Amino acid sequence: MRFSSTIRLAVSLSVLALAARFAAVPARAQVTDYGAKAEGENRGDQLPTVLQRVAVSQHLNAQLPLGATFTDEAGRPVKLGDYFGKKPAILALVYYNCPMLCSEEMDGVTGALEMVHLTPGKDFSVVVISIDPSETPEMAARNKTLNVKRYGRPETADGWHFLVGPKTSIDAVTDAVGFGYVRVPGPDGKLTQFAHASSIELVTPQGRIAQYYLGVEYSPKDMMLGLIEASGNKIGSPVANILTYCYHYDPQTNKHSLIVARVVQLGGMVTMAGLGGFMFLMFRRDVRLGREHDLTKKGNG
Repeated sequence: MRFSSTIRLAVSLSVLALAARFAAVPARAQVTDYGAKAEGENRGDQLPTVLQRVAVSQHLNAQLPLGATFTDEAGRPVKLGDYFGKKPAILALVYYNCPMLCSEEMDGVTGALEMVHLTPGKDFSVVVISIDPSETPEMAARNKTLNVKRYGRPETADGWHFLVGPKTSIDAVTDAVGFGYVRVPGPDGKLTQFAHASSIELVTPQGRIAQYYLGVEYSPKDMMLGLIEASGNKIGSPVANILTYCYHYDPQTNKHSLIVARVVQLGGMVTMAGLGGFMFLMFRRDVRLGREHDLTKKGNG
């Protein structure tokens, strides 16, 4: 009995140590050399200074600038208001040459929509706007083709809209949404890429922001409910901002990657608490059983 207790305690301590070590790593990984060199040092569990301007401030019920002008994937001049009036919409702010984050975000959108029993073009629209004013309708067209193919329902192509536009129009939309982003160096050292958070917004038929979904994975159930509520002009509630800063620029590899640092840390703390409680209960149980065993031996003796 005591031998098994010792083994169980040793295993639990080993797992607990690993969990603590694992939980501590992401906090250090959040600090990038680029942020320190470019805009001051960063210590501890702080975001790199360059990313402190990267956030999503939730402007629920804010009106989108429906008069903002863009060019669609076919090269036609359009206004943002052309996609509103009758149906709600999913709005995504990305850029088409993004090395990683934006494709992950769009994968999350299409993956969730595959399980949503609503039809793009009929029940809602998908409006994707590039935050890079240098991108072209040809880039938008390629991204539309890729995402509609990934969605697997080519007959819904008219419900997907990929736009490019001037900085004035982009700024009007990002300001209304509360979407922060900054330029960062690409592999050539030029400021051709963007550090930004990942989010999508559900918008009412009148062009008001009804709900935010942060991160790169979205619940199909929540999305369907959100679209139904947005179609009735219902404004949702703020959501937890824990995934807003899941973005990391690595100057060594010239790549962007996701870091769910705070989520991992929270998971590590929960694991540690759970293991600690398990160890305490098992230790008390073994002590109690050991005492009962000793008392039984004395009674029999």
